[in-house]
Amino acid sequence: MDEVHEVDNSTENDYEATKGFLEEINCPEPGIIDREMIESAYLEEGPKGEAKRLHQQEPVVFERIQTMRLEFKNILRIDHLWMLPNLTKLCLNCNKIEVIEHIDMLTALKELNLSFNYITKIENLESLVNLETLSLFSNRILKIENLESLEKLVILSIGNNLIDTMEGIERLRFVKSLRVLNLEGNPIAKKPDFPLNSYVAAILPQLNYYEYVFIKRDIREEALKRFYRELREIEDKQEREIESLETEAREQAEAERLASSFVEHLDRHQLYESLWRNDNNGRILMLIGSPAQELAEEYENDVYELTQEIYKLGLARFGERDEEVRDFNSNLHEGQQELQSLGQSQIEEFLQYKEKIFDQARSKWKEVEKCEVGTMEYIKLLNEFESLKSVFEDALNEMWQSLMSQELHLHEAVEESTRNFQCKISELMTSFVEQAQVCFRHLRDICGHFAENMTDLVTNYLAKKLTGQESKAIPMELQPCVDDRETVLKLIDGMRSTHTSRIDDREDRMVRRSKEFIDLMINKLNNKEIDRHRAKILEINSFMEQMMASLTNLTEQPNED
Repeated sequence: MDEVHEVDNSTENDYEATKGFLEEINCPEPGIIDREMIESAYLEEGPKGEAKRLHQQEPVVFERIQTMRLEFKNILRIDHLWMLPNLTKLCLNCNKIEVIEHIDMLTALKELNLSFNYITKIENLESLVNLETLSLFSNRILKIENLESLEKLVILSIGNNLIDTMEGIERLRFVKSLRVLNLEGNPIAKKPDFPLNSYVAAILPQLNYYEYVFIKRDIREEALKRFYRELREIEDKQEREIESLETEAREQAEAERLASSFVEHLDRHQLYESLWRNDNNGRILMLIGSPAQELAEEYENDVYELTQEIYKLGLARFGERDEEVRDFNSNLHEGQQELQSLGQSQIEEFLQYKEKIFDQARSKWKEVEKCEVGTMEYIKLLNEFESLKSVFEDALNEMWQSLMSQELHLHEAVEESTRNFQCKISELMTSFVEQAQVCFRHLRDICGHFAENMTDLVTNYLAKKLTGQESKAIPMELQPCVDDRETVLKLIDGMRSTHTSRIDDREDRMVRRSKEFIDLMINKLNNKEIDRHRAKILEINSFMEQMMASLTNLTEQPNED
């Protein structure tokens, strides 16, 4: 496939003309975003009249600011935005910014407008994980890059730049949420023998709109045929990359699987070894030699058998929970896909209706233009034209209400399903914890039996040494026990307390993390649904705006769609 290597001079001329126009506007001295500029912009965007006066008298609480408009400020560099941690919308268009920087802390940001600047490279956006709309229109960007991490991005406008290569467009395949893309005005879009719109439709299957025009099914199918070879190359390369990522992910998943089973470090002798860690009392008692070693070996075997029961139980219950999660996600996906297909069919039918009524409206407008203004015929035809527009607006409103109603129904259904899923998972988790706690009780019993047997061993050991007049053979640290049985009991109680405490800690950790697991999973599902719902609403409203824009410009459009 041919690449475009020459930058269209008309793009640079148009770009410079636009910049020249902006520079003629009365802008402040070039500078860097600072506290004063942020505060001033916030107060300017406040209410009007008396409310504005009161608003300006109140102290500015930067943490509460969610929208910041800094257009036409002659800004050279971005800074001080760390003061706005809860910002969701940031407008920096129409400035002189050259580098995207110092915005990594704006993790709540959903809309970012950097159009009409001097930016040459897309960078430093990786942390904006909630970004849904990004406008880089009319800059000096040469290549599409560094956007794969924006998993929630829905709308990307990057027209009127200096992009002269297809390289990087295929990386947008990783942005699964992307629905709207604009590349108009770039050199690559002006190549006469290369239909960029078809190329984009072929390699970006998740895209619904290109240059704000809905990608119809037949257009996509034709594009897939035309760019079959290029698509295969892209898919093969992506497949190799995905395989590499999957290998890494599998290793990470295994570690997470054990953690999610709450039995990490229970597959071997880790729990038993932890019982003796920093147990000085137990260390002293073990100085009696081989009898204690033999008893400790039995103790270790008993502990190992029980930890293996907990370990296997954890993996088995994880399998049950994982199957439940997969079923839930599968059913959820099927429901969403079904509604998505229904909505897309409605949109395609509506677009056919739009073409029909727009043809009628254009024909009627031509008749209006032929009439003398103010005549009865003129007024009649003009009313008929306006009536057609009104009919279209009514149909568009009905379409909006239908799409919104479907989306609201889906959103409510997902919320209800999530609540039911939470109940089911909680029941499974409770069952697992209760069974595991039985094993932990047995572990504490084993610990108690070991302590009792150790008491007998140490007592017999000391008595035997004293009877045989071998008191000097008794280790120095056990000497205080020779004439004081209470000292022996204190050592035993200290060892038992340490071991029991370690077992309790491991049990408490399992119980606590099982609860955290449910809370985290449900919160993640709820947040994912909120993000999906918001993106869908954004997509529907974007479609409505495009239709209304087409209606507004109806008399200026040629007789084609």
